Amino acid sequence: MTNETEKPAKRSQQYRNWLSLSGAIIALGSFFSFILLFAFDFISHHGNPYMGILAYVVAPAFLILGLLLIALGAWIERRHSRRIAAGAARHALTIDLSRQRDRRALIGFIAGAVLFLLVSAFGSYQTYHYSESVHFCGQTCHTPMNPEFTTYLNSPHARVACTECHVGSGATAYVKAKINGVHQLVCTFSGHYERPIKTPIKNLRPAQETCEQCHWPSRFVGNLDRTYSHFLADETNTPFTVRLLLKVGGGDSRHGPAGGIHWHMNLANKVEYIAGDERRQDIPWVRVTETNGVVTEYRTPKFTDDPAKHTIHTMDCMDCHNRPAHHFRSPDDAVDLALSLGRVDTSMPWVKSNLLAALIQPYAAEADALQKIATTLRAQYPNDPKAEQLVAEARQLYRNNFFPEMKADWRAYPNNIGHKNWAGCFRCHDGLHKSTTGKRMIPASDCNSCHTILAQGSGPQLDQLNAKGHGFFHLDAEYSDFSCVNCHTGAFTK
Repeated sequence: MTNETEKPAKRSQQYRNWLSLSGAIIALGSFFSFILLFAFDFISHHGNPYMGILAYVVAPAFLILGLLLIALGAWIERRHSRRIAAGAARHALTIDLSRQRDRRALIGFIAGAVLFLLVSAFGSYQTYHYSESVHFCGQTCHTPMNPEFTTYLNSPHARVACTECHVGSGATAYVKAKINGVHQLVCTFSGHYERPIKTPIKNLRPAQETCEQCHWPSRFVGNLDRTYSHFLADETNTPFTVRLLLKVGGGDSRHGPAGGIHWHMNLANKVEYIAGDERRQDIPWVRVTETNGVVTEYRTPKFTDDPAKHTIHTMDCMDCHNRPAHHFRSPDDAVDLALSLGRVDTSMPWVKSNLLAALIQPYAAEADALQKIATTLRAQYPNDPKAEQLVAEARQLYRNNFFPEMKADWRAYPNNIGHKNWAGCFRCHDGLHKSTTGKRMIPASDCNSCHTILAQGSGPQLDQLNAKGHGFFHLDAEYSDFSCVNCHTGAFTK
């Protein structure tokens, strides 16, 4: 018969070991961090989808680690107690406060535990704010988010935090954001994400909850004087400038006449449409409900379906301003801007044509593109001292707007403001949408409906201002009914 001291340790005594106690501290700290992160996320003005990764993945992972250490320590202690029952000596964890060594060990352990909890609290707080930062959103998941991050830094919204627009409000959006944050984490680590990332983003908050927090929808804008500088793809890079008044107008008659481009956002009117594709570039059916209650449906000749069979969208800001913070410039526009700012010398023959041709080639990766662009342009201007500046600018244009690893460029992300390189306004105002009575929506040929061309051309032509508006001409020919995208591909101008 064994002595009392040789009996296996009681269940509670199995946890009296340093490994189990360390696991208990880790579990307690992670649980404390979870509660703190959850509180931050719950009471913050805007939820944070990435906080779901920290609060519901990272913190529980450390909690599980702590619990496993507790169990491992108990298992080791239980095995040791069995050896004791077989005659081995017991080495139980005991603390005798009358011994100075034990007092010091206990004080050190308590101090370490308190320090660990304080570090957990501080770390959780700092991690919360870091996860809301633009740096975290754009660079943590470098490859999938690099196109969005780069174009964001060059956008008018570069000082607006990503979470201001990309996180939903309310309980439903809160839960979706958490699930989506975890889903993004898994996709990033596994490499299974879309290339390019599809748009429009289906879970993006409505414009009324994001855009209108800063942009007052009732504001009357009136007419805006804009000058657009272009260059022809000819030997002399001939400049062609268009100066016009954009009739932005407003949608609230209390602050000005309801009309102009922002008539579409008149809250008293309602514009609905059916999209024929995921990117909403094909709009075959439109329904307009006016302030007087009159409802008019417009459809293209090819659309003969019952609208009830399709998803009907209600027009809001994002249907036109669909790239407010992630604008991928077309090569034509990017080169025009560089030429107008003097970053590319217009005296170099065929420079626009050559630069466009170098940019739009199919490259497998960015490093390959930058090397081949440099080689091509240096070969075309072998003795020109301005060649290196041209190479440097070409590389920067490519880095800002082309992302071959994600298959992302201007072709993947149409910009619906305007109508030169993408259909934009002409998705509806193409002259093909008609009502049952034959009434057409304002067609593309009626240029002065949305803007007045004050001057156009180059040199002395730009001095010939006309307040009533010039008829638009393309180079030396009048245009009466056309769609810009029939010729303007964003890469070359015919």
